[in-house]
Amino acid sequence: MSKPSSSPSPKTGTSRRAFLQGGGLILGFALFGAGVKPVLAASTALPVDGDVTAAFSPDAYIRIGTDGQITLILPNIEMGQGTHTGEATLIAEELEVGLDQVKAVDAPPNDKLYATAALGGQATGGSTSMRATWEPLRKAGATARMMLVAAAAAEWSVPVTECAARLGVVTHQPTGRQLAYGALADAAAKQPVPTEVKLKDQKDFQLIGKSSRRLDTPGKVNGAVKYGIDIRVPDMKVATVAACPVFGGKLQDVDDKAARAIPGVRDIVKLDNAVAVIGDHFWAAKKGLEALNITWNEGANAKLDSSNIMAALKAASEHKKPIMARQEGDVEAKMKAAAKKVEATYELPFLAHAPMEPINCVVHVRADECEIWVGTQVPAIAQGVAAQVTGYPLEKVILHNQLIGGGFGRRLVAESVAQAVAIAKQVSYPVKVIWTREEDIQHDLYRPAYYDRISAGLGEDGLPTVWVDHVAGGSVLGNYIPSGWPEDKLDDDAVEGAAKPPYDLPVIHVDWVREDPPVPITWWRGVGPTHNVFVVESFMDELAHAAGKDPVEYRRALTKNQPRVAGVLELVAEKSGWGTPLAAGMGRGISLHDAFGSFMAAVLEISVSPAGEITLHRAVVAVDCGVTINPNTVEAQIEGGLIFGLSAALYSGITFSEGRVDQSNFHDYRILRNNEAPKIEIHHVKSTESPGGIGETATVSAAPALGNAIFSATGKRLRTLPFNRDELKTGGTEKKSVSMIPPLTAPLFAALATTKAEEPSETASEEL
Repeated sequence: MSKPSSSPSPKTGTSRRAFLQGGGLILGFALFGAGVKPVLAASTALPVDGDVTAAFSPDAYIRIGTDGQITLILPNIEMGQGTHTGEATLIAEELEVGLDQVKAVDAPPNDKLYATAALGGQATGGSTSMRATWEPLRKAGATARMMLVAAAAAEWSVPVTECAARLGVVTHQPTGRQLAYGALADAAAKQPVPTEVKLKDQKDFQLIGKSSRRLDTPGKVNGAVKYGIDIRVPDMKVATVAACPVFGGKLQDVDDKAARAIPGVRDIVKLDNAVAVIGDHFWAAKKGLEALNITWNEGANAKLDSSNIMAALKAASEHKKPIMARQEGDVEAKMKAAAKKVEATYELPFLAHAPMEPINCVVHVRADECEIWVGTQVPAIAQGVAAQVTGYPLEKVILHNQLIGGGFGRRLVAESVAQAVAIAKQVSYPVKVIWTREEDIQHDLYRPAYYDRISAGLGEDGLPTVWVDHVAGGSVLGNYIPSGWPEDKLDDDAVEGAAKPPYDLPVIHVDWVREDPPVPITWWRGVGPTHNVFVVESFMDELAHAAGKDPVEYRRALTKNQPRVAGVLELVAEKSGWGTPLAAGMGRGISLHDAFGSFMAAVLEISVSPAGEITLHRAVVAVDCGVTINPNTVEAQIEGGLIFGLSAALYSGITFSEGRVDQSNFHDYRILRNNEAPKIEIHHVKSTESPGGIGETATVSAAPALGNAIFSATGKRLRTLPFNRDELKTGGTEKKSVSMIPPLTAPLFAALATTKAEEPSETASEEL
């Protein structure tokens, strides 16, 4: 067995030994989450040689070498949301350096140092990254700056108050003498850690609040950065895998004679519920997998059907004992006294994550240790899972976290890492396991399906006097926690956006009936609010209609005591031109919510053709996310989140037939195309409040705003997702413009036409 690689780190391009050369300042603290003061401690201890995880200094966030290199070790993984740049901005702001002076690297697996309190471990998700690090990382930067300044003052034998730091240099203001951070690093490490740290006043921010260039953009543009699927290590082979097409089924038998005859196929590996083919390259592995003759024991779910799942949810909602989420006031009395009662049911489907980068993992299991390269949202959990599979102690599992090409919650679960390790454990060489797109979509861990019974009683003024929401669905925590989730305990994810709607509701009752599906489930982008808010905001529109009131005016009357909610409502109404006339066939819909510590209102303008086709014309969003750390990133997240949510509302839903997932790839699990996306306008409410999460807020807004716009345009209320366009047909023929083949751009078409005209050779048509 070979020893661990001493080659340059595939992520940083810098060898660990070179990275550690020299002394310098290492500043560490435990990140206990927002609202809790960090424990600060200076450390001069270097990582143990031979321990790859120590290359990132297990208790350090800031490292300043004697060569002047400033390295920020960041607790959250980058998966496109801009966290690395945002967190680097927090530290750099207080450290008094520019973003171009720092290098950001990912933290190693370490739950003790990098746990996010809101998530209960080292994890990136739930739009918690900036909220959790807002104060701790600024304190880390400020502490490091104070120690550097103190070191300079000691060097010059002058009062600290006469020294100031700016752009990585400490200046003695009376004399103009200067020392760079690199020259001060060793001395700063010996300074006592300040017990009191004063953070900058917001008016003095140099970086926070400005649209900075993202640190990861150049590498992504020129292709220099590596995602997990890009990793190559010496002597590596490539595997692809087929799991039992029915969840809960097992591998019974496999005839691999034909597969082994394919050039490049090296090994066939059997697991309890799957089989993998390992080849010299992916193509050989894929052809080998296709040549296998597999017999499955499909188990108890062989006849699973989507209609059965929804029927079970309905029955559970009506007959099973619920778990109370919120109860205020006398619901029964208020309902009896109501001038009008409104009731509805809503159905939401399973959803897959379908990230652009499918599941992959490189593993080398050696005689005494296991080395892993993977992009994961939970590095410590992934490390632990690998330790369980190999039987090695935790410190013998070396995990290199990679950039992620789309997570959306999919990589909060490490079951695919366990599978990859189990495959690699059976061979002597490193293996890259790649799931095909089809395998990824058909063996995902899905956003649960839900069934809601919701009702309200209205007073004489048309406003709700009582609000009742019965939510039925599976427990994500029950599927996530190895020991399970108590049957009688509330899983907050099921009701997060239902139990606390952003309205003044004097009497409210929200409960949850747990009905676990026979398929694996987990969090999906927007987590709890993404399903609750669709129901709440759609039903709020129903109440406005029942009361004969304008939807914005109706919400305005219910948010008088919610200033930040009212703020985004007023802003979006103004910027969208709410109330102005629209063309025939068009509609305008609104949604409003507070989720992840942010407040958002969105208005969609759409049209619906006689054939039921929905065209998205315009989206106007107003957001109050507290202090805006990087406006560009906030807007990018809103745009991406909105498109993500609209795609799900229009096209996405995982269904089952004969135990199998019906969908398989982007042709039948669609995402919105560029030419189908609306024009998006984003407006900020200025705020000095602590930052809220932003990565998932617009995803939450999308479906209810669209549903309400459909009602506005057609008068038809669609209460099941994805929206069924057949229910909107009034005549006409469906256009064929919604194609999976992108239209040729004019310049490309012109170039092809020119080429063909200038070179009418016999081969021209073949090339075309």
